[in-house]
Formats: sequence, structure tokens, C-alpha cells
Amino acid sequence: MLLPLLAATQCKSQQTNSTKSTTMDTSKNFAITKTDEEWKQILTPEEYRVLRQKGTERPFTSEYETLWDTGTYVCKACGAELFTSNTKFDAHCGWPSFYKSIDKSAVKEVVDSSHGMVRTEVVCAQCGGHLGHVFDDGYEQPTGLRYCINGVSLGFKKKE
Repeated sequence: MLLPLLAATQCKSQQTNSTKSTTMDTSKNFAITKTDEEWKQILTPEEYRVLRQKGTERPFTSEYETLWDTGTYVCKACGAELFTSNTKFDAHCGWPSFYKSIDKSAVKEVVDSSHGMVRTEVVCAQCGGHLGHVFDDGYEQPTGLRYCINGVSLGFKKKE
């Protein structure tokens, strides 16, 4: 009981509303574009809900939250490289956290004023898939940033 409360406190801006039905704004120009039906063919229902409808997975459910292998995290929808394992850290919030993206052009930041607050949403720069949010909350990482990312939005390529 204490663990979910702690997660909610530490990542209070991350929402877990599974009934959210906002779909991606397809008017943005992304290199990879597909119809909703095409996305539904390649993504699981949960991946579609998070990546295309801006949902959030439950905290502490991602296989990547506690994965510390060396490698590269990629967009689950399109395979674009997003984060490296050497920028991952344990923010104790229930979602994989990184202090910077693999490259400044890998992700786009979008103002998110949903749920009565203003946050910075992070989307894949290639396909526009919703990844999570970035917070400037002063973690003792080199950037002071915390990219709080839905694990269901990610894939992982282990370094051999």
C-alpha cells in the first residue's frame, strides 16, 4: 500500500488514467505516419493506448524500470533510437527515467495542459508516439532533467 502512494507522490504529474481517449494530433509533420488502423495492426492494445492515445501505464509495471543492461532504448512504434542505458537512472517513481535523450533531435517536447496542470510531454520525433513527460526537478544528474517514460512505449536493443 505504501509503495503505490510513494510512486504517486514522487511522480505526481504522471497520470494513470486508463480511460483517456485523446488520440494523437495527426496534423503534425512526422517522418513516419500511419492511420489509426495501421497502428492498431502493429501495436498491442496497451501500446496503442499509450503511444497513440497519450495514455500512461501503471507505475512499477514496466520491465524496463529495473533493467540495467547496456544498450539503447527505442520507440516501440517505429524503432527510432531514443535513449541510451548510460543516461538511465533510478528516480524511484515507477517508470524508466533518463536525464537526456540520445540526441536532441530524437524526441520532441510538447506543452501538455491536460488534467489541470502544465507539463512537458515527450513524443518520438519520428512518429509522434507519446513517450511520457520530462520534468526539470533538479535530480543530481548532469542535466537536472528527468525524462519519465512509459516502458510500454519502449523497446530495448542490448549491446552485444
